[in-house]
Amino acid sequence: MSASKSKLIYLCLLALLLSSCKSHYIAKNLDNSFYNNQFTGLLVYNPKTKDTVFNYNADKYFTPASNTKIFTLYTALQVLPAQIPAFKYGVENDTITIQGTGNPTFLHPFFNDSTALKMAENYKKVNVVLGNLEDEKFGPGWAWEDYDTYFSPEKSSFPMYGNVVTISNQDSLQSIPKALKNHIHFSESNRRRNYNDNTFYYNQKRKDTIEVPMVIDSLLIKKLWNYILPNKVSISKYAGKELTHTAYSIPSDSLYKRMMLVSDNFLAEQMLILASSTLSDTLSSKKIRDTILNNQLKDLKQKPRWVDGSGLSRYNLFTPTSFVQVLTKLYNQMPQQRLYNLFPVGGESGTLKNYYSGKNKPYIYAKSGTLGNNYSLSGYLITNSGETLIFSFMNNHYRKTTIDVKKRMQLIFEWLRDNY
Repeated sequence: MSASKSKLIYLCLLALLLSSCKSHYIAKNLDNSFYNNQFTGLLVYNPKTKDTVFNYNADKYFTPASNTKIFTLYTALQVLPAQIPAFKYGVENDTITIQGTGNPTFLHPFFNDSTALKMAENYKKVNVVLGNLEDEKFGPGWAWEDYDTYFSPEKSSFPMYGNVVTISNQDSLQSIPKALKNHIHFSESNRRRNYNDNTFYYNQKRKDTIEVPMVIDSLLIKKLWNYILPNKVSISKYAGKELTHTAYSIPSDSLYKRMMLVSDNFLAEQMLILASSTLSDTLSSKKIRDTILNNQLKDLKQKPRWVDGSGLSRYNLFTPTSFVQVLTKLYNQMPQQRLYNLFPVGGESGTLKNYYSGKNKPYIYAKSGTLGNNYSLSGYLITNSGETLIFSFMNNHYRKTTIDVKKRMQLIFEWLRDNY
């Protein structure tokens, strides 16, 4: 018997066992030669009836890419308050000491939060404490050649400007932060920054705006702070002294939504660090991951290998079952409107704006994950009959185009929408 025929028999038997002939279409679709030379997993679950609608390789481990952000979102929702803990601080006479919590929104180009600046302006001296982050500046398994790309900023305890310099050249060269304008040089090269220092390059022929990660160190932080608060700021190293006051800034949901909508790696990484600030002044994304896995997620059927917040690392390994379990927890814990508002919407917003659109209304609320030769989508599907299905559809190691993979997935999603 051929391998292809054996696979079809297996899938059909699986479909029959799960829900008579109802899932036969999905089994037949997955048996297509399109899937022959890749690794595919799919789990579809009905949280109301607690029925498994379809299961194929759902207990196998996959490279999840940005589907990892679902676990990051879950973590933040478990431990962070309604307002972002912007920083810790203490006051002594005319001096304010401030210490980072990992909050990524301070002077960020999108959020432009200025809570720390407004408070610091009221004091004669400002002491910024650095060095309370245990994480390395890059996550394990990140591609080293991405050092100058917008999607791979360094992690830090007290980010500023999203840890990137934003460069544009309309009528004249402009930069945010302005303090680094004289560090930018015109060049015809595609290189955007020197490897180990804050020397930036902008191709004069281009007219768009680019974001280039900064090399984060104490000298840079002091330069940036003294530009906005001249002659007031000093930098000191974290010595384990606890600061008893916490300042809060923007609504937490606005951070979560931005991270999920555009799949922002920097926000995801810093969100785990920020979550770790609820455990200790010593920040560690590993500690918060371990805490969540050993407590709120100790019931996962397959424990993941979870190494970063964004999914940039190919060391991450998750199963479709794990994603469905976490998505089910969120579904049961949160009001539906709030939950769906945090996810990209098929055909309407974020990374799903151009895919999975409904006929008259949206039917997919989900997080995508893309790395070279890998694409996954996990989230919620609303059927025409009004049922909510929770799914995780993972594809690894294909050599076709990702667009073709999405088209094949959409056939299954639309069938579920129209027939379940």
